[in-house]
Amino acid sequence: MSSIGLGPQRDLFLRQGRLQLIGFASWRLLVCLVQTPAQCFLKENMDPLCHIFLLLLAFHEINPSVSSCITGCSCSQDSFGRSLLCMSALLRQIPANIPQDIRKIRIENSHLTELPRGSFENVSALEYLWLNFNNITVMHIRSLEYLPALKELRLQGNKLSSVPWTAFQDTPTLKILDLKHNRLDVLPEHALRYLPNLTYLDLSSNQLTIISRDVFYNWPVYQRSQRTEGPLEAISNAVLALHDNPWICDCRLRGFVQFIKSVGPPIILMNSYLTCSGPKFRTGKFFHEVELNSCTKPLTSALDTNLTVPAGLNITLTCFVQASPSPAVWWTYALKLLRAFNVSTEPISEDTVRSELLIPAARPADAGNYTCTAANFLGNASVAISLRVVAPWASTTPRGWGPAAAAEPGAHVEVRIAKQTVYGITLEWFAAAAAAAEPGETWYTLLVGRYDAAHKDTIYIGPGVNTYSVTDLLPATKYEVCVAVRNQAPRKGQCVVFVTGSDVSQMEQREKLIHIVVIVCAMVLAVPAGMYACTAEALPGCLARCPAACPRRRRGGPAQAAGSKESTLDSLPAGSEDGLCRSDGGARRPPDRPEPGKARPPHRNSADLY
Repeated sequence: MSSIGLGPQRDLFLRQGRLQLIGFASWRLLVCLVQTPAQCFLKENMDPLCHIFLLLLAFHEINPSVSSCITGCSCSQDSFGRSLLCMSALLRQIPANIPQDIRKIRIENSHLTELPRGSFENVSALEYLWLNFNNITVMHIRSLEYLPALKELRLQGNKLSSVPWTAFQDTPTLKILDLKHNRLDVLPEHALRYLPNLTYLDLSSNQLTIISRDVFYNWPVYQRSQRTEGPLEAISNAVLALHDNPWICDCRLRGFVQFIKSVGPPIILMNSYLTCSGPKFRTGKFFHEVELNSCTKPLTSALDTNLTVPAGLNITLTCFVQASPSPAVWWTYALKLLRAFNVSTEPISEDTVRSELLIPAARPADAGNYTCTAANFLGNASVAISLRVVAPWASTTPRGWGPAAAAEPGAHVEVRIAKQTVYGITLEWFAAAAAAAEPGETWYTLLVGRYDAAHKDTIYIGPGVNTYSVTDLLPATKYEVCVAVRNQAPRKGQCVVFVTGSDVSQMEQREKLIHIVVIVCAMVLAVPAGMYACTAEALPGCLARCPAACPRRRRGGPAQAAGSKESTLDSLPAGSEDGLCRSDGGARRPPDRPEPGKARPPHRNSADLY
């Protein structure tokens, strides 16, 4: 180190002496040319100093790099030969004009970021290359080209996340390779194949987690030690530094751990106490304290694959996975990946993990098959859990309406159409006093479907909700929607039947789609006049069914019914293109417009039409 420290002063002294000699010889040659120019260059008359000047001049022209150095750096002569030292120089790349006689290069703290191809093609005699504590992130596969004599490469304290290991084919005599304090996270199986004469390899303080024992089984140094039958003194020792890496001690590291336990001369570990950084239950343990099993494909299971739960409860689905290494686990429902914050996965033993899926406040819409899938590098497996969510008052309610429960006094729901759009309607309902005594605990059941369908979709509405929108309806289709308290059969006035229009574009322009054609029993309509129309097609059925189904409407007699019908039809818009109800068998006619000033009959409930 002292020769390196005195290098700049010695180099300056030699350079000054050389310049003085050249200057003096130049002066003598000039005097000679002035006095006897014809005889100045004759050998017998030339001054010895002139000889020296001409030789130095010729040598400088032939090989100018021998006597030069890099700006901002220093060149020195030591036991290694001529050296180039660049410490904390503002270099962004390897200098292109390095003197050819340099045997050692030391460029440190100089902000180098890469080693491009042919970085040292002009210094083929280079034996020692130190590039410590730079910012090198990229190393070209041909960056060490033209360096057959390189013996030592030090790249400590850089930012290399990978190394092109085949680049060492160009350095067959390399003995020392220092890569500590980098960011290496992978060591391929062929990494050491092209380092047959290595005696020191430092990979400590990197990010290595998993490596194969084949990395070292393919190393020529190890292979020679296994083939040697005589004494090992003939083989040089190789020092190996692998400590301070975040090793994950699972089945993937099993072969490497076995190698570390059995390794011996000529391979010597700088620190044989390698420690585990994971999994959590092995953190801090030494390699010689752990026994690792072979890797296995995931095997999934669940305690119960068919669950029936009441609505409103928080449900946890659980699956167990046996695998090594620890697998990735995820849940899917209807081919959709479920949100991660509802899933928790934790190990419960060395090769078993438990995964739980939380479904808060389960609803009937949450029913279906939930699939727990686990995968590692050996394969994957899954288990499906079937979930059925029922109303809290009955655990085995069949699809559709069950048997009508005993009538509860006042358990009646009044339903009205709160809004209608070109795509559907919005229902709103109000429970009678008895049903609404505890509104925070009252559940409702909706039955939605085509009017002639044997089974309709059942929808459970939780406490505190009193509206529901029926959307995505088919055109020119007759539908029925009923609302009931809990799981009772619908009572009078709790169903509405309607038909969707057939010309959607025309209806959109007029901002209406739903045409109410039949109001079953005592349904209460609270929609603005002109938003519905009674079609001619439905009139015979209306007149035939409803008087029989709703006896309480007979109290007004035929005159009252006729008056009600006339009053309601008068409320229709005059420009309506829909067919209107006929009071006799004659042709259709538009409703009479009320004369100005003439009193109109009092408006009555639409349910009283019939």
